[in-house]
Amino acid sequence: MKDTGSELIHEAGGVEILRYVYRPDMPVEESPKPYFHPLRTLDGDVVTGYRPHDHRWHKGLQMTASHLSGQNFWGGGTYVHDRARYIQRDNNGAMRHEEWLAPGVERLTWWTRAGERWVEETRRFRVTVEESWWRLDFATSLRNVRGADLMFGSPTTHGRPLAGYSGLFWRGPRDLTGGTILSSDGRSGEDMMGQNAPWLAYTGRHDEVDRASTLLFLSGPGQTWFARNAWFPAVNPSIAFHDEVRLPPEATLDLAYALVIGNGAWERERIEEHVSRAAPPRV
Repeated sequence: MKDTGSELIHEAGGVEILRYVYRPDMPVEESPKPYFHPLRTLDGDVVTGYRPHDHRWHKGLQMTASHLSGQNFWGGGTYVHDRARYIQRDNNGAMRHEEWLAPGVERLTWWTRAGERWVEETRRFRVTVEESWWRLDFATSLRNVRGADLMFGSPTTHGRPLAGYSGLFWRGPRDLTGGTILSSDGRSGEDMMGQNAPWLAYTGRHDEVDRASTLLFLSGPGQTWFARNAWFPAVNPSIAFHDEVRLPPEATLDLAYALVIGNGAWERERIEEHVSRAAPPRV
């Protein structure tokens, strides 16, 4: 990967398939944090959206937390149940790149708006390229350095139904709106919202070019998914969809995922065959 001092850039076959911005420039209300954008297929089609008008804090693919012990590392407003809406508060935290420990191994820290360091994160990712698809393995270890429990939650754990987003979040480009959501056991569509499955796939067609793309998200058997295609394209293997997750002081939360980005619209048979052969995400 090429390192510009603020971004990592990976090319394959003359196509820039990945850009990882680890020193971002964004307003504090958008909870500054590293992100992947753009991500492209090997055909060169962009499969991430950046700062869309409906959610300025959505930036490609990013690791984040919507509700963390009263702090918002997601961006934008915080859902407040007794007012049944999102409120902009002075609680937008930030994630800082500290150093590269090795190629693809990053140390970050999570800071509250008040300047308190709550999380030490070690993030690891790697890229594997094949003939018509490529894979991003993403793993992270989140260590609680707050000195008190950390509670990972979501709007759903705070009272809003079917809004359990928290963790690794993909926002797709607007042209993929209305795409097809597929998952295990013959399930499909936004009915996967809040459901458990080891994988979830999203396919959609691009504007301007006569091509489609497939994104296949791999996690684990007990994974609960936030998945949307009607309003905008988004997929999130949530860490706290229905219930909060407590992380005691000095404890570590380990998470691992893989994202396969393929040329064309893969049918269910091809997706399931790929899943059957795929290595599990690595921590």
